[in-house]
Amino acid sequence: MTTIASDVPDHSASISGWITFLLALSCGLIVANVYYAQPLVGPIAAELGLSPKAAGLVVTTTQIGYAVGLFFIVPLGDLIENRKLVLSVMGLGALALATAAYATHALPFFLAALCLGLGSVTVQVLIPYAGHLAPEHIRGRVIGNVMTGLMIGILLARPAASFIASMSSWHVVYALSAGIMVLLALVLRYALPVRRPKARLGYGALLASMAHLALTTPVLRRRALYQASLFGVFNLFWTTVPLLLAGPDFRMSQTGIALFALAGVGGAAISPVAGRIADRGWTRPATAAGMLLTTAGFALTLLTAPGSTLSLALFVIAAIAIDAGVQGNVTLGYRVLFALGAEHRSRLNGVFMTTLFLGGAMGSAIGAWAYVHGGWALAASIGGVMPLLTLIYLATE
Repeated sequence: MTTIASDVPDHSASISGWITFLLALSCGLIVANVYYAQPLVGPIAAELGLSPKAAGLVVTTTQIGYAVGLFFIVPLGDLIENRKLVLSVMGLGALALATAAYATHALPFFLAALCLGLGSVTVQVLIPYAGHLAPEHIRGRVIGNVMTGLMIGILLARPAASFIASMSSWHVVYALSAGIMVLLALVLRYALPVRRPKARLGYGALLASMAHLALTTPVLRRRALYQASLFGVFNLFWTTVPLLLAGPDFRMSQTGIALFALAGVGGAAISPVAGRIADRGWTRPATAAGMLLTTAGFALTLLTAPGSTLSLALFVIAAIAIDAGVQGNVTLGYRVLFALGAEHRSRLNGVFMTTLFLGGAMGSAIGAWAYVHGGWALAASIGGVMPLLTLIYLATE
C-alpha cells in the first residue's frame, strides 16, 4: 500500500487517470446526498406529518449538519490518516441514509438528516487529498477534474431524486444511495493510497489554528470572499428559478423543472479548463472572466419577458453561464490555496468552504426575499450586481 507524506512533495510522481476519475465520481455521489431532499420536501413533509412552516427543516437540517462538519470534521484531514477519515465519515453518512430511508416519524428523520450532512463533508476531505496526490505542475487540472464530478453530483441530484421518487417513493432514493455509499466505501478502501499527515497538533489547537490562518493569510480571505459572493448568486438563481418556472409565466411541471436543471450540468465542463488555466498562471484574469460570465448570465434573463420560447432558451443559456462562472472560480480558488503548503490544506479548505457555505445560505435567503417582493426582475438584478461588486474587490488585489 502506497503511503503519502503531507509535507514531502514528490515532483516526479503523478496521479493515475483511474484515481482521478474515482475521486471525481466519489465527490459527485457523496455530495448528491445533501441535495436529494430539495425536490422531495413535499412528499417527505406530508408523510412525516410536518406543517408547511416546518417542511423547510427537511432541507435545512442536512445543511446545518454539513456546515458543522465543514468546521469540525474537515480540518481533521491535517491530523488523521486521510483514507481512514474518509471511510469513517462515509460510514456515518451511509448509516444516516439507511435510517432516513426507513424513517416514518419526524424525529428519527431529522436526526438522520443531521448526520447525513456531517457524513457528506467527506467530499471536502477528498478534494485536499486530491491536491496531495497531484504533482505541482498538474494540480490545477486534477482539482478541476475532481470538481467536475462534484458539480455534476450537485446538479444531477435534484432531477435524479425527482425521477426516482416519481417512479417509487422518496424512501427508495435514500435506500439506493445508502447501498451506493457502502459499495463506494469498499472500492475506496482498496484503491486509495494511505496518506499520514505530519501535524502533531491536538484537536483544540487544530481548530484554533484555522482562525490564525484566516487572520494571517490574505489570499485565503480573498478567495473565500470571492467564492462566497459567487456561490451566493448561484444559490439565488437555483432557489428562485424553479419558482418562476412553476409559476404562471412558464407553468412547468416538476419533471420539466428537473429537465431544466440538467442544463446547468453543461457549466461543470469549465472546471478542467479552469484548472489548466490556473496551472499556466492566469488565475487573476480567469477569476475576472468568471465574475463577468456570471453577471452576463443574469443579464440574459432580463432581455425578454418571461414565458416565451425565446425566454426559456435564454434561461437555459444563463444557467450554463452562471454555473460555469461559479464552478470555474472555485477551481481557481482551490489551485491558489493548495499551493500554500501541504501541511494545512484541510484547514484552508475548512475556512474556505465554511465561508462559501455561509455565502450560499445568504444567497438563498436573499433570492427568496427578492422574488417575493420584486419577482424575477429584482432577484436577477441582485444576482447580476453581486459579481460586479466582487470584481471591484478583485481589482484591489
